Formats: sequence, C-alpha cells, structure tokens
Amino acid sequence: MPAQPEIGEILVQSDDLRQRIRALATEINRDYEGKSVLLVGVLKGAFFFLADLMRQLEVECEVDFMAVSSYGSSTESSGVVRILKDLDTPIQDRHVLVVEDIVDSGLTLSYLMKNLGARQPASLEVCSLLTKPSRFKVDPKLRYVGFEIPDQFVVGYGLDVDQRLRNLPYVAALKQ
Repeated sequence: MPAQPEIGEILVQSDDLRQRIRALATEINRDYEGKSVLLVGVLKGAFFFLADLMRQLEVECEVDFMAVSSYGSSTESSGVVRILKDLDTPIQDRHVLVVEDIVDSGLTLSYLMKNLGARQPASLEVCSLLTKPSRFKVDPKLRYVGFEIPDQFVVGYGLDVDQRLRNLPYVAALKQ
C-alpha cells in the first residue's frame, strides 16, 4: 500500500484479523448449532468483517443490513442516532446476530439493540470486531468480541475517516 501520512501505529495485523475471525466463527457455529441465524451488518464499517465472518460460518445463515449514524463527518460521536437504512427482513421470532465493526461509547449500539429488541426476535446478540472498553458509557452486553483496543480513532478493514482508508487490510490508529 502507498504510504499514508495520517496512518499511525498498526493495532491489528491482517493475519491476526483472520485468526480471530475464524475463532469467533467457531464460537458462533457452536452456539447456533441447529438454528438459522440472521446476521445484521451495521453499515458501512462492518461489511469487511461481516463478509469474512460469514464465509467461516457453517450454521444456516442469512444477511441483512442497517445503516445508522452518530458521527457525521467528525471523529467524535454526536450522541444523536439516526437510522439511515432499516432492515428489509422482519426479525420477529428469528435468531439475530448484530455484526458491528467497533463499539466505542456503546450508546449507538444501545439504541440499536432497543430498536431491534422491540421487534421481538427469538434471540438478539452482538458480535463486534473491535471494542474500546475505556470509552463505554453504557454496558453494551457484547456476546462476541474480536479485539479490545485503546482509546484511539482507528481506520482500515472497513473503518473510515470521512469515507477514506476503509480499504486498508489491517486496523491502524489515525494520527491526530
């Protein structure tokens, strides 16, 4: 990849991403054995993770997407959550696994889980590639977690800054 002056330390290498995603898929395969699971990818950041995770799953699964916004073009959450794209699939009585790229404060995810929980799924769990526990303002109740990272704004592997740098094959800190 060409040098990008705004990219700082690499926090999660490509090989580590692959290995951890395989391990998460093993857990999900065990927990959902004999069930059909609806994977709900939270756009845009989770699409790399969702695609790689789904390829590792052996359980019956379907996929749908939601897009929510709490950042705008800033690197700090605005605290106001908007649903930009809702599900196409009804989730009542379905086993739903929300697939997130990163959980920061937990506020956006908390809003999303209340919204989805009101739709009466059979089960509702979260799989997040990254978390920043030092920033949690609410307990996000995560079932599956890839990596805990420090309180830094990160890019790569689907995560962006102003829609850029999603295509990096690793997760790196953004230089401030």
